[in-house]
Amino acid sequence: MPTDEMTKTPDAYAALRIPDYRRFLTMRMMTTLAIQIMSVSVGYFVYDLTGDPLMLGFIGLAEAIPAITISLWAGHLADKYNRRNILVGCILTLLLCSVALLTLVYLRDTMPKAVLLTGIYSVIFCTGISRGFFSPTNFAFLPQLVDRKLLPNAITWNSSTWEVASITGLGLGGLLYGFAGVTTTFSVMTGLCVLGLIALLQIGSRPVPHADHTEPAVVRIRQGLRFVFSNQLIISAIALDLFAVLFGGAVALLPVFAKDILKVGPEGLGILRAAMSLGAISMAFLLAHRPLGKGAGKLMLACVAGFGGCIIGFGLSRLFWLSFLFLFLAGVFDEISVYIRSSLMQHLTPEHMKGRVSSVNSIFITSSNEIGAFESGLAAKLLGTVPAVVFGGAMTILIVAYTWWKAPKLRELDFDELVHD
Repeated sequence: MPTDEMTKTPDAYAALRIPDYRRFLTMRMMTTLAIQIMSVSVGYFVYDLTGDPLMLGFIGLAEAIPAITISLWAGHLADKYNRRNILVGCILTLLLCSVALLTLVYLRDTMPKAVLLTGIYSVIFCTGISRGFFSPTNFAFLPQLVDRKLLPNAITWNSSTWEVASITGLGLGGLLYGFAGVTTTFSVMTGLCVLGLIALLQIGSRPVPHADHTEPAVVRIRQGLRFVFSNQLIISAIALDLFAVLFGGAVALLPVFAKDILKVGPEGLGILRAAMSLGAISMAFLLAHRPLGKGAGKLMLACVAGFGGCIIGFGLSRLFWLSFLFLFLAGVFDEISVYIRSSLMQHLTPEHMKGRVSSVNSIFITSSNEIGAFESGLAAKLLGTVPAVVFGGAMTILIVAYTWWKAPKLRELDFDELVHD
C-alpha cells in the first residue's frame, strides 16, 4: 500500500514561501512588463510611421544581432562573477534605453523621420546587449535562490510570472498606446524598470559557484558548447524550439493583422499580443498543481506540432475572436514545450556551467524570436502576410516530424526520471 509520503499532494506554492525568490519574481515581472510594453508600442509606432512590415522585421534584427554576439561571453561572465550584480547592470541599461526612447518620442516632431527611426533602432540595439547578458544570468541565478527539490516548482512559477507579465504588458502596451499615447506608454515603461531594479537590489548576494576561474575565457566557452552539443536531450529540445518559432513566429506581423486585416487598431493589437500569454499562463498554473510525468517527450513534440497548426489557423482567420482563440491555444502548447526545455536544462546542467549552457540556449531563443521576426517580415514582403504565416506554421509541423525521427531520446523522455534523478 502507498505510504502517506507517497500519496501526499505536492505543495504548489513551496517556492513562493522563500522571500528572496518572491523578490526575484517581482524583478522578473517588472522587467518583463517593461520589455513587453516596449515590444508592442515600438512595433506599432514604427509601423505607423512607415507602413512597411519589413521595418518590423528590422526591429527584431536590431535586437538579435547584439544579443547573439554577446551571449557566449555573457554566459562565461555569469559563471565567473556575482550573478546578481550582472543583473543589476542589465536592468540599469534597460532603464537608460527606456529613458532614451521616451526622449525620442517626446521630440519626434522636431526631427526628420529618418533620424527618428535611426534613433529608435539604435536604442533597440542597446536593449539587445542588455538582454544578451540578462537571459543566461537570470537562468543561472534562479537555482541559487531555492533548494534543488523545489526547482521544478520554482521553474513553473518563474514561467508563470513571465507569462502574467507578458499578458499584462502586451495588453497594457496596446491600451496605453491607443488611449493615452506613446509618450505616456514609454513613461510607464521607464517606471517599471525602476521598480524592477529596486526589487533586485533587495535580494541577498549569492556566492559565485566553485570552479576553476583561471581558465581562459575561450576554453570555458568551449566547455559550455561541448556540453550542450554532446547531450542529445538538450540540443534536440533547443533546436526544436529554434526552428519551430523561427518559422512559426507570426507575432512580429501582428501589427499588420491588427491594422490591415482584422482592422482592430492598437487596442486590438494589445489583445492579440496578450492571447498567447493568456493561454500560456493558464497552462503554467495547471502545471504548478499537476506536474508532468511519463510521456513528456511525446507530449512536447505533439504540442509543438499543435503550435504550428494554430499558427496556420491564425493566418487564415478573418474573425477577431477566432484569431484570438488560435493564439490562445498556441500559447497553451508553447508553455508545455518551454517548461520541459527549461527543466531539462536546469536538471542536466552542473551549477558551475549554468551560465555558459544557458548562453547557448539564449542564442537559439534569440535567433528563433528576433531573427524569426525578421524572417516573418521578409517573408511577408515577398509572399504576402497571410501566405507567410501559413508557410511558417507548415514548416513548424515538418520540423516536429523530423525531430521525432532523429531524436529518439527526446521522444522517449520520461519526466519523472529526470526530476528524481
